[in-house]
Amino acid sequence: MTQPTLADVYEARARISDIIKPTPLLRHPLLAKETGLDLWVKHENHNPTGAFKVRGGLNLVRSLSAEDRRRGVVTASTGNHGQSIAMASQLEGIGCTVFVPEGNNPEKNAAMRALGATVDEGGRDFDDARERCEEAGRLTGARYVHSANEPLLLAGVATYALEIFEDLPDADVIVVAVGGGSGACGICIVRSALGAATRVVAVQAEQADAFARSFRTGTRVVGERAATFAEGMATRITFDLTFGILQRELDDLVVLSEQELAGGVRLALRATHNLAEGAGAASLAAAMKRRADLAGQRVVCVMSGGNLDAAKLRWVLGPTGEGAP
Repeated sequence: MTQPTLADVYEARARISDIIKPTPLLRHPLLAKETGLDLWVKHENHNPTGAFKVRGGLNLVRSLSAEDRRRGVVTASTGNHGQSIAMASQLEGIGCTVFVPEGNNPEKNAAMRALGATVDEGGRDFDDARERCEEAGRLTGARYVHSANEPLLLAGVATYALEIFEDLPDADVIVVAVGGGSGACGICIVRSALGAATRVVAVQAEQADAFARSFRTGTRVVGERAATFAEGMATRITFDLTFGILQRELDDLVVLSEQELAGGVRLALRATHNLAEGAGAASLAAAMKRRADLAGQRVVCVMSGGNLDAAKLRWVLGPTGEGAP
């Protein structure tokens, strides 16, 4: 696997531009007041599928060979990546099956089905679903689309980073959630290629912290669980391509508790009037937690997705002192 170049990112932008338009980069006065920061939000929740992943899925699927298109695609997801591959496959007339864990976000499942995908549910978490998907790909010959180890996917995702640097070239810090790592990698690739001094800070869930432990020690570990309500961050392992890039390029890392992640969702609602899922609001929660360190800097928080299901929203807005959604 080869890391995408800036040229690859520009090619991806041209390839997906009929569907993907630049998303807003907004400064919300209420958010600035509450955090005390010069804070801007990159609204990837305003994309067609409600998340940034659609950029990568569309770029990859539109680049498939005729043989891959004939065989169809399989992928594993907790929802946003799956929606991206489902939407792209529907547009291109390609068969698509998405493997999800048991009890996955029902609204994301419904969205994937509405986009024409077959949804195969089973396993305790994303990594179980991924293993089932990989086996299905071997047995059927379908093109397996990994959620992170795909250069074309990373190039597509990185188009949102181009937009950030074009709109706010003097950003000091960009804060972004990490699950598989494609979003953070996209920012790092563009930042370094442009020679910008911007620092990239990743955010991970305390209950799914395999990446954080691997990044801090330099030794990749496999977690025992991924028990976070922020399903976009719920993975027990790291991935070759994205971990290699982030190990070289990432500047800092923040780990958040479930209550801090829930607080980020409430902050997004209260101060931006946007519904963000747990991973989508993680950057806001991290900026609030690190606000003393970020004071006086121009900070961009990536709101990576807005696909929060009703059950989790009720939990977030209810008494959150104990338990889980």
